[in-house]
Amino acid sequence: MDDLAGFLRTRRSRVDPATVGIPTDNRRRVAGLRREEVAHLSGVSVDYYVRLEQGRATQPSEQVLDALARVLGLDETERGHLERLARQRRRRAKAPGGRVRPELLRVLDLVADAPALVMDHRLDVLAGNHLAGLLYGRPLPGLNTARHIFLEEAERGLYADWETCTLDVVGHLRLAAGKYPDDPRLASLIGELAMGSERFRRLWARADVRARTHGRKAYRHPLVGLLELHQENFALPDESGMELLVLSAAPGSPTEDGLRLLAGLGPVFDPASGSAASGPVPRRAGEALA
Repeated sequence: MDDLAGFLRTRRSRVDPATVGIPTDNRRRVAGLRREEVAHLSGVSVDYYVRLEQGRATQPSEQVLDALARVLGLDETERGHLERLARQRRRRAKAPGGRVRPELLRVLDLVADAPALVMDHRLDVLAGNHLAGLLYGRPLPGLNTARHIFLEEAERGLYADWETCTLDVVGHLRLAAGKYPDDPRLASLIGELAMGSERFRRLWARADVRARTHGRKAYRHPLVGLLELHQENFALPDESGMELLVLSAAPGSPTEDGLRLLAGLGPVFDPASGSAASGPVPRRAGEALA
């Protein structure tokens, strides 16, 4: 799904030669740095670097990876991705399962005033609290947010910053593909998105990686309007590949009022059961998936 050679090629193509002291003129035919320029600046032989980009050299040293990261201007997330790709042949992580512990479901139940979700590395929603189900307006277990964003045209309006969301999704899936290259379900998802979305194909070809940690997330909910939320991502332990996402509103903000209104609507849709309720629905976490 992802490889060291392709990542190196895309990263050197984005480096402005002038930033590393290489003069340019209008006769230059390549975008970014040439292979020999990367090799020279990194202190490795041209032949060795060419073999790296052709996938014929394996197990580059930490010193070589550090030098490449410096020359290519990689950030911390990209540097970690580079190392995982370089180590794939030696150590290939097994894709984790998707079971959510009952104790974690109880934690979701305790989050009463903010949408909260548990997602895996494929962006499958494994569980969510009642308010998260109302935000998305559908049952949460079985929802994949990558499909939701790229392939479900009718749902696109939910995301106030749709283009930014697509960048985040592709960057996250790139990281996941580097960490779990032998995950058939992840490979199938990426293929499905590439077949169904021209934007996904364009973004995937850029080989950008992004780590989801925290930041603004805005939704245009059809019933309560604009919700400007702050998303915090908490990686769960035990190498589960899962994250707990909590979407909070600033105290006293219109969004806090909007969430309160959303939670009190009735009759409402019960996202845990997938059925309509005749009155207020008790707060329940979504059922875990196998």
